[in-house]
Amino acid sequence: MDVKNIKQEMAKELVSNILPFWMEKMTDEVHGGFYGRITGMDELKPEAEKGAVLNARILWTFSAAYRLLRKPEYLEVATRAKRVIIDHFYDSEFGGVYWSLDNENRPLDTKKQIYALGFAIYGLSEYARATDDKEALDYAIRLFGSIERHSFDALKNGYCEALTREWGEIVDMRLSAKDANECKTMNTHLHILEPYTNLFRVWKDAQLEKQLRNLISIFVDKILNIKTGHLDLFFNEDWVSKYRIVSYGHDIEASWLIHEAALVLGDKEVLAKVEPLVEYIAAAADEGLLSDGSMIYETFLDKKQDEADRHWWVQAENVVGHVNLYQHFGDEVAMQKALRCWEFIKKNLIDYKNGEWHWSVRIDGTINTDDDKAGFWKCPYHNGRMCMEVMERNL
Repeated sequence: MDVKNIKQEMAKELVSNILPFWMEKMTDEVHGGFYGRITGMDELKPEAEKGAVLNARILWTFSAAYRLLRKPEYLEVATRAKRVIIDHFYDSEFGGVYWSLDNENRPLDTKKQIYALGFAIYGLSEYARATDDKEALDYAIRLFGSIERHSFDALKNGYCEALTREWGEIVDMRLSAKDANECKTMNTHLHILEPYTNLFRVWKDAQLEKQLRNLISIFVDKILNIKTGHLDLFFNEDWVSKYRIVSYGHDIEASWLIHEAALVLGDKEVLAKVEPLVEYIAAAADEGLLSDGSMIYETFLDKKQDEADRHWWVQAENVVGHVNLYQHFGDEVAMQKALRCWEFIKKNLIDYKNGEWHWSVRIDGTINTDDDKAGFWKCPYHNGRMCMEVMERNL
């Protein structure tokens, strides 16, 4: 397969499979917005809670699709998602967004998980980028203010994970049950970097620029383990990490998101500092590659144990990260890795019968249908973005 063909195939996957699934199967015509869950066996759960991350990622995906393809049906879905975020998830009393709503769009878990605020900014800023919509931009800016006011650690740098609805301290800061209960994490910082980059595209604010520069420095100076090329995952407030876990998908995703941030910032000195590290982090991520082109999930170094399922999102980021190396560094081998992973995705992850992608392929080659097809964490953003990144890039 050549580069021209992969662009065509990605466009077809986006337009014919990924986006129709969300438009046709996840639109909640009863209570408004979108349903909270479809199981791995393709069973709709209309009673499921509705997550802020899911809805913000739907907003980003359909806004980006409309920006690229200008199809009115994509704008309709994006606008529906914008209304859900502003009218239901946004906390008009204290600011920020709720973590979840019940199936009738009433606040359920009202904590302020900074990761969720980041994704709301990402979605709203992309809607503004696609449409010049002032309301979306205004709410994105409000959320930026909330993160900077309540989450930023001006003394020791970085952003705390979570707070109560009223922005007080919270005992359990974890993003999910599998995470360590630490106040600073790679994952949340990555998904503040990402929306701040996108917001800067449409709002050239001096404070935003300062904090975007700072986030790049945090990754270079604190999160990147310079000895290994991997990103450390969990930190205390002093940026000390006691965990020896490698997340290959986050490594390859971060390699291109950090690069994107530096490119959008447009500072040649920052770019010169970052670009060698982009290649270094991507090379470390490649330790998780298998011969079939897929990338395993993570490794627990102290246990000498792999979590070797091939998750949908890791494969999507695997493709984008290696395409990025090809585009900006002329790395032909990286492009071959991207093409090989795309072949793995087509063969194993895409659900040609029921739409979307399966959650993962187990190491024995079986399809994981235990985990969701759509849900709190299973969204159209990683695979949809993969398609659009390949479609949009100059390859």
